[in-house]
Amino acid sequence: MEALLDTPANRNPQPDAGAATVDAPPAQFNFATHLFALNRLRGDKPAYIDDNGVTTYAELEQRARRCATALRTLGVHPEERVLLVMLDTVELPEIFLGALYAGVVPVVANTLLTSADYAYMLAHSHARVVIASGAVLPTVARALDEAAPDDGCTLIVSQPLAGEVYPDNPPMQVLGELIDAAPPALKPALTASDDMAFWLYSSGSTGKPKGTVHTHANLYWTAELYARRVLGIVESDVVFSAAKLFFAYGLGNGLTFPLSVGATAVLMAERPTSAAIFARLTQHRPTVFYGVPTLYASMLVSPDLPARADVSIRVCTSAGEALPREIGERFKAHFGCDILDGIGSTEMLHIFLSNQPDDVHYGTTGRPVPGYEVELRDDAGHAVGDGEVGDLFIKGPSAALMYWCNREKTRATFLGEWIRSGDKYQRLANGCYVYAGRSDDMLKVSGQYVSPVEVEMVLVQHDAVLEAAVVGVDHAGLVKTRAFVVLKDPALASDALGEELKAFVKERLAPHKYPRDIVFADDLPKTATGKIQRFKLRALS
Repeated sequence: MEALLDTPANRNPQPDAGAATVDAPPAQFNFATHLFALNRLRGDKPAYIDDNGVTTYAELEQRARRCATALRTLGVHPEERVLLVMLDTVELPEIFLGALYAGVVPVVANTLLTSADYAYMLAHSHARVVIASGAVLPTVARALDEAAPDDGCTLIVSQPLAGEVYPDNPPMQVLGELIDAAPPALKPALTASDDMAFWLYSSGSTGKPKGTVHTHANLYWTAELYARRVLGIVESDVVFSAAKLFFAYGLGNGLTFPLSVGATAVLMAERPTSAAIFARLTQHRPTVFYGVPTLYASMLVSPDLPARADVSIRVCTSAGEALPREIGERFKAHFGCDILDGIGSTEMLHIFLSNQPDDVHYGTTGRPVPGYEVELRDDAGHAVGDGEVGDLFIKGPSAALMYWCNREKTRATFLGEWIRSGDKYQRLANGCYVYAGRSDDMLKVSGQYVSPVEVEMVLVQHDAVLEAAVVGVDHAGLVKTRAFVVLKDPALASDALGEELKAFVKERLAPHKYPRDIVFADDLPKTATGKIQRFKLRALS
């Protein structure tokens, strides 16, 4: 199949003749307007269920258009930025869509960052407004004080905490009051499909976070190519994402995908613990569930795991880290539905390589999503053969435009039609792809490359192991592998078990790949999106 291309010269691609037909959005295109038109006949249907109640499609459109008016009243002009540091409540989709409707650029930020992180984002984005949930408002207020933007920045609180006294410097307004006081905007901004629509910041694990700039059309393409074609999401679905909306994965899961077909989305403001997940799975009975490998692992070992009859999930997805085969197989055996493991990125907005219904190969990341093309290349840029590890490059219509004000990183990542992912993969003879780790996590032991992920996948097959992370440590000038292991029962930790785990890996992988050291840990450091922070483990070694 020919891939859909996203090139600097052609940002509004039509499918090639060999591809399944997908209509491209028109040149003049506003994604919020597109969603409102799709759902106008579903006015009474629930669009969102959050911790505070139900919001219908008619209410969502009206409140989003009121948000557009409120932003204009605050003096925010098209293409100016609004920083959103908000928990997963319906107000986040309302302001996100309202901003798109007004031509304003929402910048969705992780709610677990420090004031220094937010200060950097405020200065870098030149945000005219920052909207923060009550729970994170003190941190954001400190960031405003640290950033001290020259052109001013309005502070707005969403979901203020009852009884909480908030800082009055800078002066603060309440989002709900602004929305209620504003009439719905009658006309959307005349945006193009290629216009800058929103930003997402990268995790910044290798430096300052990068402001990844996406277009109105990018949202459309992820819904058409992944949600419709892979998940088969339809109007009758109820969807629930453990991954938060500030994560590119979560934004598609909880906003773009359900609203593109008129489904209902469940939002949860609290942390995605197993108990919180189980409560939503049994109460709201979602049919589509989006998780991450570490969450699936903790769910399966919980004594409160619901019975199959108590939930209604028909399909699950996983991203962020490679899903261990054993986790996928155990989940399928218990719930009777598959987990579709895939990989996406902030730069590509959502999943571009995935297992698919009726074509699930646990232990792999599946095949390219129709409409995307991937290549594996060696250090010289040449294609590698099946079974060889190479750098993953992707081509597709949801690719970001650039990193804002970061020419060096943009030129290193956005290479014509292609995006360099920073991930290592190998392709099997059957066309499925197997994750080998991040390019900067690969280890060279005894002159041979070792994928930490490959070793971790073996370790978690041991009955005693819940999670594992492998890093390289310096030993007399040579690189040795060290495994940090979280046990299902911490009381089992012992030198004898450590030796048993080493032998377990030796039996299943080449001898040079087994971990020389085993360190038992209570937990592993992770990002808010569930990715293991191996650089923190390296710092401990």
